[in-house]
Amino acid sequence: MKRFFKYTEPLVLESGDCFPEAEICFHTSELTNEEQKPVVWICHALTANSNPEEWWPGLVGKGKLFDPERFYIVCANIFGSSYGSTSPLSINPSTGKPWLNDFPLVTIRDWAKAHEVLCKYLNINRIHTLIGGSIGGFQAMEWAIAQPDRIQHLVLLVTSYYSNPWSIAINEAQRMAMEADASFFSGDPDGGKAGLAAARAIGMLSFRGYKAFVITQSEEDIHKTLGFRASSYQRYQGEKLSKRFSSHCFYSITRSQDSHHVGRGRDGAAKALGRIKAHTLVLGVSSDILFPPPEQEELSRLIPQARLYIMDSAFGHDGFLIENEMIQNLILEFWQEA
Repeated sequence: MKRFFKYTEPLVLESGDCFPEAEICFHTSELTNEEQKPVVWICHALTANSNPEEWWPGLVGKGKLFDPERFYIVCANIFGSSYGSTSPLSINPSTGKPWLNDFPLVTIRDWAKAHEVLCKYLNINRIHTLIGGSIGGFQAMEWAIAQPDRIQHLVLLVTSYYSNPWSIAINEAQRMAMEADASFFSGDPDGGKAGLAAARAIGMLSFRGYKAFVITQSEEDIHKTLGFRASSYQRYQGEKLSKRFSSHCFYSITRSQDSHHVGRGRDGAAKALGRIKAHTLVLGVSSDILFPPPEQEELSRLIPQARLYIMDSAFGHDGFLIENEMIQNLILEFWQEA
């Protein structure tokens, strides 16, 4: 069920900038007043929306691991996204026009702050499971650090306690692609589509990696010299994103991603992650080149009594969206241990 929450008080960002008011788009499963179900809060990744049944159908939905008949499921759209929360497409109150490229820097910590605001609005005192993959994991760990007594179980997939130089470099390359499209600076909310398509093609290289491309995009015809499957796949992925997402929003959330470091202002990552009280499961993917397994190994070492499992998959970073059966079994076993 898609819902909106308008926060009418000033929301001060970590940068010192302020939203006079903010809107959060979110989805929840249905819940009657008489029901009290354990809460599962799902933090979405880069360009997903707040409906996890759409982008994680192998794990969320009736009869699945996160079954709305068993759990009260919440997922909130992040600030900066194209899918309903305050973003570059929103109206800047000082100009009466969309923010676009003037949208302020929103950090991962600001996203976690928005989750906490929404959580209070929904009168949720305790979260049974907080889960996030990739930058969804960024949000989840920030929230678990800030509100350690609220979270019972924490599941972090293909994520890290900071944005590494490799991921920042990839994001900068994507932003350079968008900046090379003159229409990105035209003031048109629909501008920058060609640049966004190129940016997505760059990003896909880090989401999948060598093994996945060889498995899914290899040619049977060894005589081919043009029209390769890998080429059409890259163009398809770029065009697909450009049709559903704003270039200005993508630019903003990649900057948010780069800002991530749980140790900032907390005397380092070890002290920050040491605050987490939740029973924690850290999952990596063997072939992930964006946030590779050593980063999950470090996470599990720094979070008190965290359990680590590296999944064997050829699908790289995107493995967390594909290896549903493996993830389900690992989470079920994790819950049983608690």
